[in-house]
Amino acid sequence: MLEDKVHKATIINNFEDGLFCNIDAGGHKLVADEPEDLGGHDKGPDPYLYLATALGTCTAMTLNMYATRKKWPVEQIKVNMIHKKIKAEDCEECESDKGYIDILERHIKVTGELDREQQERMLEIANKCPVHRTLMGELKIHSKLVCQVKQ
Repeated sequence: MLEDKVHKATIINNFEDGLFCNIDAGGHKLVADEPEDLGGHDKGPDPYLYLATALGTCTAMTLNMYATRKKWPVEQIKVNMIHKKIKAEDCEECESDKGYIDILERHIKVTGELDREQQERMLEIANKCPVHRTLMGELKIHSKLVCQVKQ
């Protein structure tokens, strides 16, 4: 079951590499960095791009599984993601009025012969993808610092 699945990733940042990080995500090798204007070398996506990508890929995969199960005539699913921060005071739909609010915009293009009802259902399903539910639900982060003394 999904709730029993554990996802593990190891991120290593060596100080001589600046902000560049090597990532092992379940055996898959990835990299991350910050753009040059933020002190990085732009050798990989930044953390916010990975966050946006997680939502976008989950959306595409969830819609693919749903359309396949329903045998709907879908040829392609394309998800464009945008992450931005806006001032809370400029956000009409937000509860906070101080600081900044993170906005993830998700533009979903489904290529195929879908009627209006099927299109509406696809949007409903997109909003139920597991990463969407994680981001919108109650999320706890438990951090523990383990220091290693170099000998």
